[in-house]
Amino acid sequence: MLGRRGTLRFLVTPPVAWLALFFIVPLALIAAFSLRAGSGAVGPDEPWLASVDQYAELAGTPAFLRLLGLSVLVAIGVAVLATLLAYPIAYFLAFRAGRRASLYLTLLLVPFAVSYLLRVMAWKLMLGPEGGVNSLLSFLGLTDEPIQLLLYSRPAVIITLVYVWIPFAALPIYAAMQRIDRHQLEAAADLGAGPWSRFWRVTVPLSLPGALVTFFMVFIPTVGEYVTPALVGGTDGIMYGNIIQGFFTRSANWPLGSAMAMTMLVLTLAVVLVGLRAVNLRRVLS
Repeated sequence: MLGRRGTLRFLVTPPVAWLALFFIVPLALIAAFSLRAGSGAVGPDEPWLASVDQYAELAGTPAFLRLLGLSVLVAIGVAVLATLLAYPIAYFLAFRAGRRASLYLTLLLVPFAVSYLLRVMAWKLMLGPEGGVNSLLSFLGLTDEPIQLLLYSRPAVIITLVYVWIPFAALPIYAAMQRIDRHQLEAAADLGAGPWSRFWRVTVPLSLPGALVTFFMVFIPTVGEYVTPALVGGTDGIMYGNIIQGFFTRSANWPLGSAMAMTMLVLTLAVVLVGLRAVNLRRVLS
């Protein structure tokens, strides 16, 4: 029979090993590649010379830094929009759906049964010159010709990413609202607070941790997004992740691509830490 310590070790070892093998080791390799001199793919017999030339080249290329800053701004915008649009969905599931909440929650998760690429391609068709959006605008008489801005542009990337993330973004907010003690809302009502007052002074503060989790959960992967910009963004909607992906594939410049990836990682962590410090997470969670 395993003791308590042995059982804990037995349960913890597999996920820790998995995390080390598929997260920590690849991250360490990328960090090592970023400090390698030269360019191109690395062969097993090639010498390994440490250098910061890749970071110097990155710092000396303003176009890369501008695209990184733009990608961060796009990620912040997508995270804010996804959080705001997911909030009413979570509120409805927590306070208005009643016994049908499980059914609606299941319907909310149905898109996850469809491939991510298929969902993005569906929006590519919808935003096209003859897609559903332009056809509806033309039918309503709001436009005389298709709006080209809806496809192969940065707005198309933002629209698609917000759509992709909304179902996932609603879950942390819904979980936070589920933990709200309904007696607090009843007490606020007894003290004369109306529906809007109860919402802004009770529901929003108590569900703010879920909203913060949603924001960062959307922001972090969106910074390095490259699939959606490649499919619906075109050359006008390219993001920083597309450049990194290009250096690892078409250009085969692994050291420079690794340096760009590490720079993006550090900047993303810095934004997250600044955001957590600005909102005083301990006070929010207390």
